[in-house]
Amino acid sequence: MNDFDPARTQAILFDLDGTFADTAPDLRHALNTLLRAHGKAPLPLEQIRKVASSGARGMLGVGFGIAPGDPGYESLAAEFLGLYERDLCRETRLFPGIEALLDEIETRGLRWGIVTNKAERFTRPLLRLLGLFERAACVVSGDSTPHRKPHPGPLLAAARLACVDPGACIYLGDDERDMIAGRAAGMRVAIAGYGYLGLGNPPELWPADLRLQEPIELLAAIS
Repeated sequence: MNDFDPARTQAILFDLDGTFADTAPDLRHALNTLLRAHGKAPLPLEQIRKVASSGARGMLGVGFGIAPGDPGYESLAAEFLGLYERDLCRETRLFPGIEALLDEIETRGLRWGIVTNKAERFTRPLLRLLGLFERAACVVSGDSTPHRKPHPGPLLAAARLACVDPGACIYLGDDERDMIAGRAAGMRVAIAGYGYLGLGNPPELWPADLRLQEPIELLAAIS
């Protein structure tokens, strides 16, 4: 684990789904609406939570056993995304501690932003519905740049938008691709241990500088 130099920190960047906001309930709502429309039984939240950070790919994989490239995937994905877009923020909430963390970040004169693989058509409206879009120094979505995480491009773009050096950023995420992208961008990276955490390698094997069980623990790294 690398030592954090608080004097270097100028910005905190967040992944969105599973790190910043608990979007799984609304993703589940869209999936279950689609499942019922196709004559299938709805799924409990616990069954979809681990794949919630993977968006349509994760939802359709667990719900229909279908993957990108399979026959019928594109039409199902379009249906799912339309349903999700219609009800982006029925039950989505910030994770406990995120609001207090944002307040303290701003009090300290630091900047914060969002870097997500979620498409812009969902990211920006969702942040507006949460009342936070105008407060963010940068918002980089999955289609904002030519690449998606784990490529470092989106994180480097976020640093440029926030007018900070990548080395002065901490990136908090709940998936291994977040750690890989952040490290490749020259940022310090922290695992959101309270998040979805995916179905791949266990978090203990991810290349991280910090492992947090609550968002507010990040303050210790910038104190």
